[in-house]
Amino acid sequence: MPNRQRHEPKPVPIGRAEFGLSKLGAPRFDIRDPYHLAVSLSWPGFILAMLVCWLAINVVFAWLYVLSPGSVANTTAGSFGDVFFFSIETLATVGYGVMAPATLYGHIVSAAEIVTGMAFTAIITGLLFVRFSRAKARIIAADDAVVSMQGGKPTLMLRIVSGRVTVMSSASVRLFMLMADRTPDGPFVRRIHELRLEQAHLPVFIMPWTLLHAIDESSPLHGHDAESLAKTGARLFLAIEVHDHALSALVRDIKDYSAEHVRFGMRFADMVRQGEAGVTIADLSRISVLVSDGAVVGEP
Repeated sequence: MPNRQRHEPKPVPIGRAEFGLSKLGAPRFDIRDPYHLAVSLSWPGFILAMLVCWLAINVVFAWLYVLSPGSVANTTAGSFGDVFFFSIETLATVGYGVMAPATLYGHIVSAAEIVTGMAFTAIITGLLFVRFSRAKARIIAADDAVVSMQGGKPTLMLRIVSGRVTVMSSASVRLFMLMADRTPDGPFVRRIHELRLEQAHLPVFIMPWTLLHAIDESSPLHGHDAESLAKTGARLFLAIEVHDHALSALVRDIKDYSAEHVRFGMRFADMVRQGEAGVTIADLSRISVLVSDGAVVGEP
């Protein structure tokens, strides 16, 4: 028997492509779960998918009308264009009175199309409502995390700020690091470590918030510099939860940083200044601006 070459499934990225994680054997698009597919598509992808479905329905019903010549009155015999536009009008339950079903077959097909059109409209309306009503966190994070000296010891810092002008409150964050560790037996295993933050809760989230994790002996980052951290394949995940008063809803977001985006020996530049009449101004365009720390960090 001829040898059959096994084709490995293509890896599928988990979440956003920036996560740097993929799964084998997980379908990117699962037609058995259309709701999840519809709400997880981007807006351009969603609109394109709906247009394709709408076009496919009209083509199918137009083809059914073509199968029985004369089933639609006032159409040119064999004209696909005539019955296609009749299908569009019927699917939308709009009757102009020029073209109409002329036979029992035509009435049956048009009745089925009307029911299909009502169901299609209801589904699209529901999906549009879900997509528009989903609360967005609008949390802006700095492009890089930094490790600099704070209080005489190296400290991991991340900076986030609310991108809204409305009040946000009860902000809560958790920081995790995924990295490869060598087991006593020798092989590497990937573990998730929770990094303790000096302040993980904020009653009112209006101005920029710099999150601090002290790199002491108990920290998984202890003894690492930029080069050794990159070798572990480390990746930081910041989970954010905050209450948006304008939406009266709890919104969530997640940010991630690869080891290459953890900048040793750098710190965040000031992004808050005092304006006229004592007004404090946060310049969101400077959230990712870094300056040299002037100290050597990350040494064991």
